[in-house]
Amino acid sequence: MKRLLLLTLGLTMICGAKAQEEKLEIKPSGRILLDGGLFKADGQDDKFNDGFAIPDMRVGFSASYGAWKAKVDMGYAYGKVNMKDVFVQYNFDKEAADFLRAGYFIHQFGLQSATSSSFKISMEEPASNQAFNNSRMIGLMYQHTRSKFLGTLSFFTESDAMKMTSDKLGNQGVGMMTRLVYKPFCEPGKIFHVGLSGAFETPRYSSDKELSHHSYTLSTTFPTRIAKVVAQEAVIDDAKMLYKFTPELTAAIGRVGLETQYFYVNVNRKDKPCYKASGAYGTIRALVKGKNYKYANLDGGIATPDPGSMEVVLSYNYTDMSDHKAEVLGGRLNDWSATFNYYINKYMIWRVRGSYTTTTDRINTPNTKLGLIETRLQIKF
Repeated sequence: MKRLLLLTLGLTMICGAKAQEEKLEIKPSGRILLDGGLFKADGQDDKFNDGFAIPDMRVGFSASYGAWKAKVDMGYAYGKVNMKDVFVQYNFDKEAADFLRAGYFIHQFGLQSATSSSFKISMEEPASNQAFNNSRMIGLMYQHTRSKFLGTLSFFTESDAMKMTSDKLGNQGVGMMTRLVYKPFCEPGKIFHVGLSGAFETPRYSSDKELSHHSYTLSTTFPTRIAKVVAQEAVIDDAKMLYKFTPELTAAIGRVGLETQYFYVNVNRKDKPCYKASGAYGTIRALVKGKNYKYANLDGGIATPDPGSMEVVLSYNYTDMSDHKAEVLGGRLNDWSATFNYYINKYMIWRVRGSYTTTTDRINTPNTKLGLIETRLQIKF
């Protein structure tokens, strides 16, 4: 009888623990960005007007049940509703160090893909990342994380597959990408990692029927969301295949950090010279108030500083989309910026950015110089 009671008690405890572990948890989420800016342009000056904006507002939720996780995030900006993250994830361990994710999201390619758009330390993402990385795509990604290694592998289809039915889109462009990171030092105040990402993809959709799934369009905008002005644009026709890679380096000693990446893109074309483009950025960041920088293991990068921290960020970016041999002149961009970040509390960040951007060598577009001062109050929960 005692054995039966002990067995019954044991089974009850196990079932109770399992039921507790598999409890459905739902967490709401939201985001508001409040921007204001002053602009001074030489070339295309009629497009840059001082003003205020709410360039991003989001609502959504995440749900977890045992090893399963799901997320839905909707965005609203300038009168339009857009779908953001929509995915289901299965975690192979409690820490989510190994997981498989399926849905619509940003697949990891380089350092910048590990952080949300509103958490870029220079306020806006580097132009090279905007040009040569991908936006959200429907696909499948596996991530494997260990103390000194992070690796991802993704299979995906083009972004327009989320916006159009297949009868209008046609045969979808597909691809594969990976990110590999070696991180021998991940202690607070002592950080160093090197990484390499690579990808290839087939041609993408275009509203021009002659170009659809026979071309790629690469572009950047000037570093502000108050005015959305294209800075560079390269349309590569008669395309067969695109492949690209990006090495990355991240380091921090105490309260001083460094982040840098180089990008290279090659497009093979039918009966035409290959198109080649490249870019790079380097960022130095320093905490003028706060503790040492910490490492975010699952993201593969420096973690967001603690509440109350103040940070200064200096950054330079160069992006070259003009290939004269291929007769594609998308333009060359240089951008220098200084950003101040105040991490007010767990949910709020205040940023001030000053930058100077130049663009040259873009077909049918005047050379442009833009100086700006912009501020942002960010609320995220």
